[in-house]
Parts: sequence; structure tokens; C-alpha cells
Amino acid sequence: MRITSIRAFCAGLLVIATLVVPHSFIRAQLPAGPYIHEAPSAKNAMVASQHEIASQIGVDVLRRGGNAIDAAIAVGIALAVVYPEAGNIGGGGFMLIRFPDGRSTAIDYRERAPKAATERMFLNDNGDPIRGEGSSTVGYRASGVPGTLAGFDMAFRKYGSGKIKWRDLIRPSREVAQRGFKLSKRFADLFVEYKGRMEPYADSDRIFLNRGRYLKEGELLRQPELAATLSRIERAGASEFYKGRTAKLIAADMKANNGLITEADLRDYLPVERTPLVGDYRGHKIITMPPPSSGGVVMLQTLNMLEAFDLASMDPASPERWHLVIESMKRAFADRAEYAGDPDHADIPTSWLISKDYAATRRASIDTAKATPSSAIKFGRQTPDGSMDTTHYTVVDKDGIVVSNTYTINDLFGSGVTIKGTGILMNDEMDDFTTAPGRPNLFELIQGERNIIKPGKRPLSSMTPTIVLTKDGKPWFAVGARGGPRIITAVTQTVINMIDHKMDLREAIDFPRAHHQWLPDSVRWEPVGLPDRTRRELTAKGHNLIANPGYVASATGIMISKDGRRVGVIDRRSDGKAIGY
Repeated sequence: MRITSIRAFCAGLLVIATLVVPHSFIRAQLPAGPYIHEAPSAKNAMVASQHEIASQIGVDVLRRGGNAIDAAIAVGIALAVVYPEAGNIGGGGFMLIRFPDGRSTAIDYRERAPKAATERMFLNDNGDPIRGEGSSTVGYRASGVPGTLAGFDMAFRKYGSGKIKWRDLIRPSREVAQRGFKLSKRFADLFVEYKGRMEPYADSDRIFLNRGRYLKEGELLRQPELAATLSRIERAGASEFYKGRTAKLIAADMKANNGLITEADLRDYLPVERTPLVGDYRGHKIITMPPPSSGGVVMLQTLNMLEAFDLASMDPASPERWHLVIESMKRAFADRAEYAGDPDHADIPTSWLISKDYAATRRASIDTAKATPSSAIKFGRQTPDGSMDTTHYTVVDKDGIVVSNTYTINDLFGSGVTIKGTGILMNDEMDDFTTAPGRPNLFELIQGERNIIKPGKRPLSSMTPTIVLTKDGKPWFAVGARGGPRIITAVTQTVINMIDHKMDLREAIDFPRAHHQWLPDSVRWEPVGLPDRTRRELTAKGHNLIANPGYVASATGIMISKDGRRVGVIDRRSDGKAIGY
């Protein structure tokens, strides 16, 4: 999520100003505030998502005998209704699953470039990026072929409990879309905030902006077109979206508005089941998403570099600790810019990037006394024998199946387009490709040739659904985040806080964060997260702290305590609710 106005920025400051963490320098500065989520625990199962209605729908599925996969699908459909700025059926993402017997799998349902997509489709005749309608971020051409329902369908068919029917996962959300739900102040304010993105598109303007008569806090948002779409999917299954009336409506509206997605693109979309990445940090196995997500690789690289330093002996707010974390992040993101992409279309040296030996070579260039300018940090050279708006939710069921799912439509409210007659808000994921090599995208990321636009290709992602095990191999916690490339650093720092600084998940997620992504060469930091001394010393070491601090992503997770209880945590930076039974 980007900070796009003074209002949003101030809201971010207020959220951070209500953090309560176990360190005296922060305690002394922070008043109690309204942005405090409980960390409920439950004996059997838990769902943690960014909307109470979605979490409740997931728990209801678990109570009826469904497993974590069933519940995760139901939550994902619900978020498309009650959290449409990020929840979706018009986007895509990644589902990471770990089973009680130790197996794990990853379902990649990332969007794909349409068949008519070309490398230079978002550049004008001068080679400059197109702005506004027709660009990689706004309008009909900004959308990749959605994968959410196909991914959910694969997960349901292969790993669902068999005790819950598909229609029972869709019906609760269809009913909410039909009858409506009350808007929170945050959500009502977002419509005004993003009116410029949605006003040009008739169905978006009518459904979400009420044609300029904006809905207020406490009023009902009804989405009858989306309810009708979900009704078709409820009766006919996920294939209806790709081959039925919904596919025809999407293709027709795309054709009428110079979009690229066709019936053939939808019909031919397939999710991919991949082998998760597994790393090790101080004896803890870390299971995370492989490419085309860059998140897992960057996180494991960062942790591997940090493993040689005694972070546990350092105050987590000290300049010494932050210097090491920032320098490690910079080097991992430099490699991301060169090597990350879709493994089905490019050679991604994943094993080499996440190896301990490679981390040692990258670590050797870290000067503990001063910052290395990003201009002096290049991507690592592979030796000849060398072998990324968004929402996250987590589900743990009574049998110990863990699902960590992150999905997205990229920017808040995606491309701004709601497909005529469907209620489906579309993604702007084409911006996650390298539209202009060497130039920053929406999130100021520099991306390389491996991520260039090609038909059928999946764009690079920063999504980082992650599951961490105890040293004896049992599930300990699962976490993920929203926030573009800041997802990666938020999840990484949560892992560090849990393992090195012995925080519980509530403290680990709420603890202030910082972010560096190599370019631009600046540190995004959170108010009160860096004490005056820390900021002064980091600046003296050569770090460029941006003038206006703001929050770094928002995370959601579940921890399994030593007595087996499930503890759900919603980041204090955002809304949502964890519900268990």
C-alpha cells in the first residue's frame, strides 16, 4: 500500500503512534490508542485476515468440518467482497500450505500477460512510459489474466477436506455482496482517496463512488453485480469465470475499451504447483514462496547474510543492529533487480542465490562502520558452477494444516476498472513486469531483463507467504504482509524479531520497521521506531533516512504456542480481526 496523501500519511503516523512494544524507549513515547488489536488464542483453529467478516466466514467453514485449505478459499472469496481494494477474484497470488506430516506445497496463481502483450506496449514513440489510461498502472491494458479462482480451484480439488462443497465456500460471500455490509471509516475514506483512479470507469464510479455521492461510515456497500457473478461461480464452479458468461463479459468489455484480455486468454489460464523454498536460520526451517515471487529469495538471502552476526546480543532499536539489517537488505534487493523473474520463462539461479556460500561473499562487502552507497552495490556474479496492493491471511486448522496466502490486484483498487456487468475489480499487475529496463515502477523498483513482458508470462512479485518451524520441526508461526516490496522486509524483520529477539508474534509484528530496497538509496523508517540516537548514528554512517517517515507494510499471522493453542495476530498498522474456536 502506498502513502498517497497527507491524510493517509497522517493515518499511518497515528497507527505507529499507538504501538506498544516491550522496549522502554518506545513505551515512554507512546500513548494508548484505538488501533489496538487483541491477539486471541483458540484451542482448535484460527483465521487471521484483514476483515472480520472474512475471518468469521473462514471459521464457520472450519467448524463445519472443512480444513485450512477450504477455509482459506472461503476467506479469499469473502475479501473480494468486503476488502475489494486488495481482496480479489480479478487478481492473483500465492498459497503456501504445510501438512501435519511435514509435506509442503506452493500454488502459484499469479496473473499472466495476455497473448497480445508486447515488450514495449507501455512506452510511447520516444521510449518514455505512457501515463494515465493505457499505461501499466491504470485502465484496461494494465491488467494481467486473473488467476485467483483457478488457484483456489486447484487447491480445493487437490487438498480440500472433501467434507465441504464448493458452493458452500462461495455462498456466504455471495450473500454478503447481495445484502451489503457496513463501511468502516477507513474504507469510506479510501473511496474519496482513490476517486481519481475509479471515476473514469462507469461501473467503478457507480458501485464504489456512488457517482460522487460517497458512502459514509456505517452505510451499506451493496454489490449486486458481483453477487450475480458469484452466484454463477457458486453453481458452475471456478471454470465459469474462465469459460462461461463471466469470461464473455470480461472479454467483451476489454475489447470495447482497447484492453488485451480475450476469451482465449481466460480459457487457457492455468495455475502452477511449485516446490516451496526451504531455508534455515539459526536452526529454524523457513518455508516460503519460490519464484516468480522474489520475496522468499530476498528474505532468505537477507537472513543468510545476517546469520553470522550476533543480533540477539543487540538492542533491536540500536544503530548497530539496524545498520546490519539495512546493508543486508540492500544487497539482496540488488540481486533481485538482476536475477528475479518467472522461472517458466527465464533461468533463475535460485539455489545459488539462497546458498550460505553466496551469502558469505555478499556479507564480506558489508562495512560495519559505514553504509555502502547503493551506486557501489552491484548484483552478485554467478560462478560457472553455481547451481513482490495486496492482502495476506493465515489459517491453521485443528489437524495442524497451515495455510499462508497472499494475493493482490497490485495498487489499491487495481487498475480502477470494474468489468461492466460483473462487479469484478481488475488488477494492474502488468506494472510488475519490467516495462522499461532501468526505470522504476509503481513501487520505485528497478527490474531486469528476466522480467520483461512476454505473452503468457507471470510478472515478478514481492509477496512472501512464509511458515517457520521450531527447531524440532513443528509449525511455530506463519506470516505474510501487504505493501509492495515492503512486504519482503516486513516479513523478514518479523522472523528476526521472533528468532533473534525472542519476541512473541504480537510484539514481533508490531515492532517498528525500516525498509531499504537498494534503489532508491534511502531508508524508509517508522516514527518512534528509530530513536534519536539511532537516527543520528545511522546518518553518520552514511545512511540516507527519508525526510518523511511512514509505515512499512502491514502483516498478519498465526503462532502456535507451546501448549498447541493458535494465536492470531493482526498488525496494529491495519484493520482486520483474528477469530478462532
